Amino acid sequence: MYLLKLILRNSLRHKLRTILTTLGIVIAVLAFGLLQTVVDAWYAGAEAASSTRLVTRNAISLVFPLPINYADRIRQVNGVKRISWANWFGGVYISERNFFPQLAVEPRSYLELFPEYVVDPDQLKAFLADRKGCAVGRKLAQTYGWRLGDTVPLRGTIFPGNWEFVVRAIYGGREANTDEAQFFFHWDYLNETLRKTAPRRADSTGIYFVGIDDADRAAEIAAAIDSTFRNSLAETLTETEKAFQLGFVSMSESIVAAIRIVSFLVILIIMAVMANTMAMAARERLSEYATLKALGFRPAYLRRLIAGESVLIALTGGAIGIGLTFPAAQAFSAKMGTLFPVFQVSAQTVGLQVVAAAVVGAVAAVAPSIRVSRVRIVDGLRAVA
Repeated sequence: MYLLKLILRNSLRHKLRTILTTLGIVIAVLAFGLLQTVVDAWYAGAEAASSTRLVTRNAISLVFPLPINYADRIRQVNGVKRISWANWFGGVYISERNFFPQLAVEPRSYLELFPEYVVDPDQLKAFLADRKGCAVGRKLAQTYGWRLGDTVPLRGTIFPGNWEFVVRAIYGGREANTDEAQFFFHWDYLNETLRKTAPRRADSTGIYFVGIDDADRAAEIAAAIDSTFRNSLAETLTETEKAFQLGFVSMSESIVAAIRIVSFLVILIIMAVMANTMAMAARERLSEYATLKALGFRPAYLRRLIAGESVLIALTGGAIGIGLTFPAAQAFSAKMGTLFPVFQVSAQTVGLQVVAAAVVGAVAAVAPSIRVSRVRIVDGLRAVA
């Protein structure tokens, strides 16, 4: 108990220096947590992917469509439980800055295949009944202030023209990591319009979502689907939903790696600052430590004094930084809108913040502890505090 009191008093002897050092750790831990959360947000889609869903696309590239009649043949593959399809729409809402995923889907089968999208039964009924209806995520609706019955105009890019949709349903997420920033509308509406304006682009889809009955057979079923269309005019590539999502993440892997490196550089920088602070404190108290040695206190006791003070300052700053990470993450998510549909501080990130703060405190105490334990009593008593 006496040791703890001494550590606390030592940490408060130079209040301004302690406050500034603690503030530096707060900022470093906060920045580290936010950067790690950005990385987690990048992988959110892959982490939320189901092991019982496959994605079938054109083997050449996603930009090449697949015939809609492939659906019946995929259904006949052993192990396939259900199937749905979707087209990426890529429309613009008011301005190019307002980006959010827009998918033309077969609504009934799609929502059955994705039970994590929770829709009120009455709203679902209204959505299914209205060919121009759309279902939007709760976060997306909050971002743009949409309510049930509102008309949403989109300017087509991939599919030119001015399109209007009526908000018939607002879905929520069953889990915390469910994407609530998507926009779904009827594939039939898109296809009927294309039959009139661009017949050659009609009756096709970008990707098929395939529900399977056994996740352990995913590779076998995927191979069976692809073999069904081998040597056809539109060969397929089937992979797990997670692999499909990771394919998009890999396109920006260098950015993710850079963010990771920066997050750890922040910790290394504050570690150097903390080490300098503890070295200054140890140098100022050299005569005191020599006196304690003369009174019979062992070097291990002095090392505990220095390490305790360093870890106390680091963990105090870390605790404050962790506490500020949650409101900062909420504010950042609100500012980013739908750019990061899922932006939540995970337990793993909090654990890394705690470890980072503890490591900073422990490492910063190493050099001054070694110096104090090795100093001779005579040399220490000569020092001027």
